[in-house]
Amino acid sequence: MANVITNIFKAKDIRNRVLFTLWVLVVYRLGAHIPIPGIDVEALNQVFDSFKGAAGTVVNYFDLFAGGAFKRFTVFSLGIMPYISASIIMQLLTIVFPYFEKLKKEGSEGQKKIQKYTKYFTVVLCLFQSVFIARMLQGLGHDQGIEIVSGGSTVFFFILCSITITTGTMVLMWLGEQITEKGIGNGISMIIYAGIIVRFPAAIAQTMQKIFSKGEPIVAMILVVMFFGVVAASILLTLGRRNIPVQYGARQIQGRSVSAAAQNLPIPVNAAGVIPIIFAVAIMQFPSQLSQMFSVDKSGILSTILFYLSPGQIPYYLTYTALLVFFCFFYAPITFNPADVADALKKRQGFIPGLRPGSSTTEYLSNVLYRLTLSGSLFLAFIALIPDFILKMWPDEISAEMAFMFGGTSLLIIVGVALDTLKNLESHLIMRHYDGFFKNMKIKSRRQ
Repeated sequence: MANVITNIFKAKDIRNRVLFTLWVLVVYRLGAHIPIPGIDVEALNQVFDSFKGAAGTVVNYFDLFAGGAFKRFTVFSLGIMPYISASIIMQLLTIVFPYFEKLKKEGSEGQKKIQKYTKYFTVVLCLFQSVFIARMLQGLGHDQGIEIVSGGSTVFFFILCSITITTGTMVLMWLGEQITEKGIGNGISMIIYAGIIVRFPAAIAQTMQKIFSKGEPIVAMILVVMFFGVVAASILLTLGRRNIPVQYGARQIQGRSVSAAAQNLPIPVNAAGVIPIIFAVAIMQFPSQLSQMFSVDKSGILSTILFYLSPGQIPYYLTYTALLVFFCFFYAPITFNPADVADALKKRQGFIPGLRPGSSTTEYLSNVLYRLTLSGSLFLAFIALIPDFILKMWPDEISAEMAFMFGGTSLLIIVGVALDTLKNLESHLIMRHYDGFFKNMKIKSRRQ
């Protein structure tokens, strides 16, 4: 590994890419500490420290993907998530509307138009969410007699907050594009990765301090073992795939019949990635967000529903798992469409041994995808619910941030982005005749 690191900085092109990526990430972290003008940061921290239960869970979840910028309400409060949401919605629109489906099939020119529409939609989402944030800031702390926004409720603060947060997200999106073009790895993924991983040291230190202050070193050992187990499970879920053997018909080349080598068609176990978790969490947290926006009668039916749909309750686990399974089955055919794959194989004179090209191949691939998605969705639900189980077992010893990093979206993102970045570095090193990270094996990418 020492030789690999030396080779990275020995090659000028790779060294410049790595240093450029690190520089952009430093700029991102600096912006995550610049608050929105007109906010009392100390009063804001005092209000957030008083959040308990579902409200605290919602805030911690959004703050996790914003790299700690959401609780501080900085210029990067929304992070890159509006762009991710816009990208997901645009992918769904390619199924519903023929116009976007046609653009998707036009190649690079169509992708450029889809990317342009995605950026426009990102601005709309940012403006909508920033107005909601401005309204929330003006309402926070009133029941405690704390004033967060200086100057009271003004239209100027709404405009300033909206422009600042929207501009911050667009700057992050531009920085991500610069990393993709001039740095190492996917820029958007690297920004999300940096926002999550930067909180690891503080979360570990806070958790270990609580554990050892209570004199329970066994809990620390159990957590270490669980962490490595969950990481291994996340790697299996991220890289797991079913290889379908594919053969191609003979072709006439210079008067001779040449048969193509047999290949494998990989079908991922978790074709949807972390998108089902994002959608499921958004739906599960929507009732609690409504309760924060509007006053809810504690003795009413809505309050009872909110109680049973809060983390720690059995209906919450059942509903969360059902949503994960549903979105896995909903999104898997989008990323791996059996009909399109079968049609592409038929056009290239490829076939699966024992099956006729066309409808038989489509039916077989659909059945395989169904079985893989079922097992992958249940495995994904297990990893996603690990933070809730950890908080249930050790509510006083484990911090919420540390629990979120044990599973769910955060750990899957960390594992996936780390594997993709290592694969990118591996390809750059091998292309320049250097040894990669592993001499006798190659790192598999999620998209390979």
